[in-house]
Amino acid sequence: MTNAPSSLSNDEAIALAEFACTLAHAAADVTLKHFRSELGVDNKLDGSDFDPVTIADRDAETAIRALIENHYPDHGILGEEHGEKAGTSPFKWVLDPIDGTRSFISGVPLWGTLIALNDGEYPVVGVMDQPYTGERFVGRPGHAEFLRDGQQKKLSTRSCAILSDAILGCTDPAMFVEAGELEAFTDVRNKARLTRYGTDCYFYCLIAAGHADLVIEASMQPYDIQALIPIVEGAGGIVTNWHGGDAQNGGRIIAAGDKRVHAEALTILSRLD
Repeated sequence: MTNAPSSLSNDEAIALAEFACTLAHAAADVTLKHFRSELGVDNKLDGSDFDPVTIADRDAETAIRALIENHYPDHGILGEEHGEKAGTSPFKWVLDPIDGTRSFISGVPLWGTLIALNDGEYPVVGVMDQPYTGERFVGRPGHAEFLRDGQQKKLSTRSCAILSDAILGCTDPAMFVEAGELEAFTDVRNKARLTRYGTDCYFYCLIAAGHADLVIEASMQPYDIQALIPIVEGAGGIVTNWHGGDAQNGGRIIAAGDKRVHAEALTILSRLD
């Protein structure tokens, strides 16, 4: 399921997207004071594996949740750091306060705050906010836009008919942990014109802005992808799993600006399983 019909009117979608931007402001007030500062880092995992989290992650999500609970107390919330709170409404906010914590603790400005609103069926509003660079990407049904320095620009993906012309992004090949995933990704990568790594949520927004063509990832959680779906799809792109189905629950993800390059890459990826 992609580009699903929205339960929201256009005015409702605009109002909720504006509220999502308010949430992004609240998160930025927290994250910016910690970025490129002396910052303690905890590891969520035991042993040699490393999944970092910081006070910036936790406190930014706390700030977002407080605003949601004040303005929409009936809405559910799912956040990476503070878990799930059930609501009495079908609506659920899906939050990743810092997507790309590894970039954040390394001083690399490719992390972002991800805020999605799911209407109970599909993500209908999405925001990716990069407050250090002042860039914000906002998606809602049929529309995506880029905001910076008070300026607004409508987003549109670019034409890319074949994989050999595509710029491909992936956060880290280490995310391909299940049998066959890395090989399937490598088959696509070897056919693409150019591949870039370490981009986290940022590369999805570059697809929406028409600067890149394809993202292929795996081991994704709902809070990693739901905010990005309305942005890419609102700009004319497509986001699915590796079998062409609904991507909102995470797992193996492919996003593309052009349905033709998506189809070519999907032919390769869907051979897995």
